[in-house]
Amino acid sequence: MTLAVVHAISLPPGVWRGDAVQRLFTNTLDWDADPYFDTIRGIKVSAHFLVRRSGRLLQFVSCDQRAWHAGVSRWRGREQCNDWSIGIELEGLDGLSFEPVQYRTLAHLLRRLARHYPLHEVTGHEHIAPGRKADPGPGFEWHELQRLLRGSALQVVPRVCPA
Repeated sequence: MTLAVVHAISLPPGVWRGDAVQRLFTNTLDWDADPYFDTIRGIKVSAHFLVRRSGRLLQFVSCDQRAWHAGVSRWRGREQCNDWSIGIELEGLDGLSFEPVQYRTLAHLLRRLARHYPLHEVTGHEHIAPGRKADPGPGFEWHELQRLLRGSALQVVPRVCPA
């Protein structure tokens, strides 16, 4: 695992309460619990981690296993990012801001992961699937994450790299 991919998710969109995201990632979501869920009915996705708005960290998949967070993706000429990246979801919505505690939790997690895996870079879902995905979006403060990671070997790359 050489890349960490930052995502944004909330279910239904813009709702920060409840356990719908956890249920989605564990394949236990009640598809009839909200009208929005019918638009994503049957989707199979997962992530290694979720950082709640409160900063609480949840893990769904071992970092030694593949999670299904990236979809069709490419980074620095390598395809299928699910095979070699760690997916970290932030509870939020594309374009909206994230909580300061989420950045602190994310930075702490990334530092810990970099001690155990050859993790070199951090980027967004929007950067590995441009045109297809928009998260974490313009509300994510990449410069703040870079500040919190200062002194680490991790490179924050919030831009589209040549394929």
